[in-house]
Amino acid sequence: MATLPNPLPKLASDPSGRSLGLQLPPGRLIDATDEGVWHEPLLWHAEQSASSGNWTALGGRAGRAGLVPVLVDLGGSQGGPSEWELAPAEVSYPGDHDAEEVLAEHWAECAADGEEWPGLATPGTLTADPDVRAAQIADTLAEQGPSWFRSPHVALVPARRSADVPAAVGWSGPAEHDNDTARLCAVLRSWEDRFGIRVVGLGSDVLAVSVAAPPGTLAEAERIAAEHFAFCPDNVLRGPGTLEAYAQQLLVGEPAWTFWWD
Repeated sequence: MATLPNPLPKLASDPSGRSLGLQLPPGRLIDATDEGVWHEPLLWHAEQSASSGNWTALGGRAGRAGLVPVLVDLGGSQGGPSEWELAPAEVSYPGDHDAEEVLAEHWAECAADGEEWPGLATPGTLTADPDVRAAQIADTLAEQGPSWFRSPHVALVPARRSADVPAAVGWSGPAEHDNDTARLCAVLRSWEDRFGIRVVGLGSDVLAVSVAAPPGTLAEAERIAAEHFAFCPDNVLRGPGTLEAYAQQLLVGEPAWTFWWD
């Protein structure tokens, strides 16, 4: 696998990012991992809390610089990214995994005996431009500050695509479910292609994505609910309890999906 050049080291001597075509507010480079210091910064995040419009202001320019925006939560029980157990050395490459194989494997582990894996849901129909929808959801997280995402700060990550962001920083939020985050990023890539998702928010064990092609019917939503169950069983088991209830309450027409691992 070819490694992308990481533009973040330039911010050490150029904090505003002007050499990258950016105009950044005061921020912080994060290179702390569960084993010490990574050889290059894994991400940059603003010191000030995010507000409406921050995502849009950074998005396009960041992409041209080889960086992907995401909101990171600095107010969780485990603090911000500098306190998270980031483990980039333990993560493989998302492109080395097949999304359906990953989901089928976790379905077999978590579903009731005898329940067959239903297969991948069919692609949805876009109801918005994926990047516009991502900006809308980012603004909502920044302005409303839900209890599970208390202190969002805009961040930039060197990654090939939005779906790769968790693997790129060595995020270990789902470690109790799958200890190689790249496998779940392979699923996120598939959702990017089929449902226009973008990774919008990361907490220590929480993931939020925007959805530009949400299911429009309960039947469509139930197929996606099966994927969500395999991806993050707690969403269903500690939520509505059944795939049908989960699909009806949290998926039909919804512009964002949230996952949490305990």
